[in-house]
Amino acid sequence: MNWRRFLLVVLLVGGFWYVTSHYSPGVDGGSLGHFSLLGNGGSNSPLELKEAEAAPIYDAEEQNNIAVYKRVLPSVVNITSTTLVFNFFYGAVPQQGQGSGFVLDKAGHVLTNYHVIEGANRGIEVQLSNKRRYSASVVGVDKVHDLALLQVNAPGLEPVTLADSSQLQVGQKVYAIGNPFGLSGTMTRGIISSIRSIRNEDGEPIEDAIQTDAAINPGNSGGPLLNSRGEVIGINTMIASNGAEQSSGIGFAIPINTAKAVLADLTRYGRVKRPSLGISFYAIGPDLAAQMGLNADYGLLIQRVQPGGAADRAGLRGGHEQAYVGNTAILLGGDLIVAIDGQQVADPQDISAIMDKHQVGDTVSVTIVRGQREMTFKLMLGEAHETNT
Repeated sequence: MNWRRFLLVVLLVGGFWYVTSHYSPGVDGGSLGHFSLLGNGGSNSPLELKEAEAAPIYDAEEQNNIAVYKRVLPSVVNITSTTLVFNFFYGAVPQQGQGSGFVLDKAGHVLTNYHVIEGANRGIEVQLSNKRRYSASVVGVDKVHDLALLQVNAPGLEPVTLADSSQLQVGQKVYAIGNPFGLSGTMTRGIISSIRSIRNEDGEPIEDAIQTDAAINPGNSGGPLLNSRGEVIGINTMIASNGAEQSSGIGFAIPINTAKAVLADLTRYGRVKRPSLGISFYAIGPDLAAQMGLNADYGLLIQRVQPGGAADRAGLRGGHEQAYVGNTAILLGGDLIVAIDGQQVADPQDISAIMDKHQVGDTVSVTIVRGQREMTFKLMLGEAHETNT
């Protein structure tokens, strides 16, 4: 019996030695029997990794994304504006705001949003894609369209290419490049979700604004919205965030054709010479038109004509009989504008859209209803003034 016990002990010890010498727990901490690649030198099996090909292969869409980014990035700038404000103890404290912009020409003109540089009383700084910084001066601003034209003196500038924004289509692919949350050189992608008229934070209308689901966040303001060829179709300006102050998939850009008209005046005069009919008016709907006995159920009722203005020179008439709509005093008896250049006008936004397509000195045809008669007048547009409505 002793030799049997001895043999059993030898077999157990030998088996234990064999197992512990050739096997170890797996990398997942499992039971014996999992072969270890990372043992303590007990395994001679090499670690083999499968590596990708040295030259990456991109599909057509990726190649276009990369091409647009490389083409446009040198033209996109970061803008920092510094404003001196007073704290609770009346101490002067510098406050900085950031946004984006893009280079228009080699002479150093840069386009951005007005709200990016608004109130900058201690300087504006432009940083190029090569990280070099330059002081910028303001050539002119257009508060109504939220645009500002800056000037920098820098070598080797790369201008963008401006597209025609009149033929944009919903569903068209777009890109946004800018400085969201201070992250310079960021590109996002999406489509045109809609083209609609909206109002900016000051209540001013933006006609044919480009709505997009491309991510636009604080810091993108003033940067370019691009088509698939890398051409600028708009200037990113607003987001609908429901108070979250970050992208919710609804962003808006000012169409570049609107900016082109503004730029022509800013570079020539240093200000925008906005065309005007030289009138103040009140929008009339069907119910109010019926109460007034007007011979039309929509239009803009002229309240006053500016002496010597376009409407005055053409012979249009303002109101003379005071009445009230609720608590609002209006004047009756004036001409009712129903169309301009054959295009129906029913509210102030219609007038704004038409004026955006014209310059001071252009001639337009204004169709009015006077009493029971419909008449058409030719008006040479004058320049709008702050006191005009």
